[in-house]
Amino acid sequence: MALILALESSCDDSAAALVDSNRQILAQAVVSQNDAHRPFGGVVPEIAARAHIEILPGLVRQVLHEADIAIGEVDAIAATAGPGLIGGVMVGLLAGKGLALSAAKPLIAVNHLEGHALSPRLVDKQLAFPYLLLLASGGHCQLLEVRGVGEYRRLATTIDDAAGEAFDKAAKLLGLGYPGGPAVEALAKDGDPAAVSLPRPLVGSKEPHFSFAGLKAAVQRVVATGDHRPEDIAASFQQAVVDCFVDRTRRALEVSNAPALVVAGGVAANSSVREALRKLAEEEGRRFSVPPGWLCTDNAAMIGWAGAERLAAGLTDGLDVPARARWPLDPAGEKVRGAGAKA
Repeated sequence: MALILALESSCDDSAAALVDSNRQILAQAVVSQNDAHRPFGGVVPEIAARAHIEILPGLVRQVLHEADIAIGEVDAIAATAGPGLIGGVMVGLLAGKGLALSAAKPLIAVNHLEGHALSPRLVDKQLAFPYLLLLASGGHCQLLEVRGVGEYRRLATTIDDAAGEAFDKAAKLLGLGYPGGPAVEALAKDGDPAAVSLPRPLVGSKEPHFSFAGLKAAVQRVVATGDHRPEDIAASFQQAVVDCFVDRTRRALEVSNAPALVVAGGVAANSSVREALRKLAEEEGRRFSVPPGWLCTDNAAMIGWAGAERLAAGLTDGLDVPARARWPLDPAGEKVRGAGAKA
């Protein structure tokens, strides 16, 4: 059994965890920076990086104390090395390098997207490779075949904005503040998803990719008219996103023989998204797996599990490994129009 101390700092959540290769989370802690960023309506990179510097050392001490584990007892240090806000990524990775060097432990530089991609396997012991993954978060929206640790085939990505970005924008337009996803979902519960006519970009298209920029613009126009209740706008927007997910994922299932459909990433915490994709998997005769809501959002437990899987595969990194603002899971994936920053 291997024990991994993990750090996550790719955006605005500081996190640490202790995870073992038997899928046990011995301790974990997450500190949200929402209050610091809320006045700005989104994440301010410099504020986030400075907060990580202040918070991470205490979180490391906290999880070691909670698990009653000494740093010398861990088998490896895993830290997010990208993609993400480069200042925050550098803070966490440098902290991981320092811990690995001082404790003479292997360093595992984890791709944050791989953390999400492998996270269902932390809680679902029966989930085997390969599987089709819808990865939907604040900065990414992709369909990938997960063939193994470090082995990914990207089938589709967004040509403009990610679904999480669209949720945040819709929330801001509706005066709901930041973070937008949970706020829109809560408001949508009291709305009619058929009340407002909104576009479903690329639905029905032979092109496999996603697009949400037009949907964001449509919500802006609807809000400006003042003709609809905020609850109805939220519900109609959420339904439009769900319809896009189902249509695009169904198309991917037509070309993928993977026996299971998995959804992960922050947007996967949305109950309407989870239920719609569960039904799709059932219709298509595929097994369905989704992590619990807390594991969908940014956390260090998923980084620790990815670290455990990579360590078992003999994949460790030197102390010269760089922090990366961009780091595609499938570097050989098709270069789609407008998607350079989203790969």
